[in-house]
Amino acid sequence: MANVNIKFNGKDYLLSCDDGQEESLKELANHLSNKFNKLKSDLGNIGENKLLLISSIKVIDEYYDLLKKIESKKKEFNNLSEKFKELKSLVIDYKEDKDNEIGKLKEDLNKFKMMADENNDIYEKMLDTATESIEKFIQSSSKDERLQ
Repeated sequence: MANVNIKFNGKDYLLSCDDGQEESLKELANHLSNKFNKLKSDLGNIGENKLLLISSIKVIDEYYDLLKKIESKKKEFNNLSEKFKELKSLVIDYKEDKDNEIGKLKEDLNKFKMMADENNDIYEKMLDTATESIEKFIQSSSKDERLQ
């Protein structure tokens, strides 16, 4: 345990605290002393005990206000966190939908390419058949002309 000499309302007090907490204790005592002195200045000398009580109530009031603000910020943070999770879920769903659409479009494109290739083969066969028919017609016409 460490000992710290604190001056409060013109009097010296020797207080104990855990080792390493000396500066923190001095800051807290200074904060309380400032509250006490401001109240003493504002209210006059209404008695040390009453001023100490009012000072303590003011410090506790600040503490509870701070706790309320922290709780409010935690709720805001949790709400934002939930909204973020919802948004993230929507984005993931949207991406999955778009990936599925892209997959379907790729399938359709591949089917279209296969159909185009098949039609191209059919077209080439038709051209070959038509060409052969024309060549046969020309050859048979040529033979007919020679016969006459």
